[in-house]
Amino acid sequence: MAAFWIGLPLLAIGFVAGLIMSLVQVVTSLQDPGFATAPRLAAFLAGLIFFLPWMIAKMTAYTFALFNDFSRYAR
Repeated sequence: MAAFWIGLPLLAIGFVAGLIMSLVQVVTSLQDPGFATAPRLAAFLAGLIFFLPWMIAKMTAYTFALFNDFSRYAR
């Protein structure tokens, strides 16, 4: 579940960017693969830069919680 919640913002950004680029391609009848890929990658990079501190904080909190409760898993 932790991996799902950490990856969800980037997956949502990629989905929305892909949907918007697909709609733009349908409206303009422009079917160039580079036209769809470049904005999608730019949106993904912007989302990664924006959400990276939150993602690192979540992963760090999960790791600390896992190691603090390690005796329960070591049995």
